[in-house]
Amino acid sequence: MSNKLSDRINSLTPSATLEMAAKARELRASGKDIIGLSLGEPDFNTPDYIKEAAKQAINDDYNSYTPVDGYVELKEAIITKFKRDNNISYEPSQIVVSTGAKQALYNIAQVILNEGDEVILPCPYWVSYSDIVKLADGTPVEVPTTIESDFKMTAKQLEAAITPKTKMLWYSSPCNPSGSIYSKQELRALADVLQKHPQIIVVSDEIYEHINYGVTAHASMAEFEDMYDRTVTVNGVAKAFAMTGWRIGYIGAPSYIARACNKLQGQVTSGANCIAQRAVITALVESPERINYMVDEFKERRKIILGLLNNIQGFQCNEPEGAFYVYPDVTAYFGKTLQGVTINNASDFAMYLLEYANVATVTGDAFGNGNCIRISYAASEENIREAIKRIEDALK
Repeated sequence: MSNKLSDRINSLTPSATLEMAAKARELRASGKDIIGLSLGEPDFNTPDYIKEAAKQAINDDYNSYTPVDGYVELKEAIITKFKRDNNISYEPSQIVVSTGAKQALYNIAQVILNEGDEVILPCPYWVSYSDIVKLADGTPVEVPTTIESDFKMTAKQLEAAITPKTKMLWYSSPCNPSGSIYSKQELRALADVLQKHPQIIVVSDEIYEHINYGVTAHASMAEFEDMYDRTVTVNGVAKAFAMTGWRIGYIGAPSYIARACNKLQGQVTSGANCIAQRAVITALVESPERINYMVDEFKERRKIILGLLNNIQGFQCNEPEGAFYVYPDVTAYFGKTLQGVTINNASDFAMYLLEYANVATVTGDAFGNGNCIRISYAASEENIREAIKRIEDALK
């Protein structure tokens, strides 16, 4: 019956991370012992001080529709956070709160892109970037990077990718899936290229900002005075605060873009959840040091998983500086036949691991880089050790 659906939905690729998680759930339901390392979801509980703020909001009878762009108090908390953590100054009219950072990204694409506009995506990129661009009739332009460059795009590569149709540049730092972080000097080099092309808007996805292991300091493109009016900074509370289900993301943007996102959101979802917004006020005004215990644990898990993966022949890993993923190059297995299964690409490899190791990962094809798979270490040490053991056994 797909002929009765729109071309738009028929051409849309399902989210690879959500699709793999669904397959893992199906296999578990059938009795298989699947270890899920596919979703980017912290395995911690939301901190108690944030939960208490939510309970207080319920007791204070917050139950009505919220302003489309967010409570004034939350917007003020976001402004405080941007100034404190990123040295970026915004006004309330430049802030829009959405139902997760994913909605914020969708809003941005819808209000800026016209048919045929090109969006530069350094590869690997988060799975939804490309299809969000396509839903806005834009054209994704993928810029490949390699493990040797720590999966970061150079200024020279950016310059080569720009055409008269280029409208936007999207990137995440720390990067999902590679964990790489652009230094302030590297962002400055990209900004110097962009100065020659004033039509280009930058989307800086900083959702993993606080999950940083201290090698490269976090930097924001909007910190640069000459990029401030051309950058949309996207963030949220899902990852660093273990609040994935609370669904609150936000942007700081030039006022005309923020107004446009507010206008669009008013016709789609209206304002985000009232209780979640009140809880996020507390999350943002409190010191980020209160979540360091989670970051410390992720850092320890990173050490463990890298040590285990580096012992498996054919896995080549960079050392992620942030987020909670490893993104190993697995091309050594391409063309090989394992237990009667021929591995032609990363998708075959990820499916092989699901079937023969009972471990769910995500193919790198979904991130614009077909040489790798993404493995999340937002899981217990016990599950990490068991999962990598299973992978090693399945590859012998």
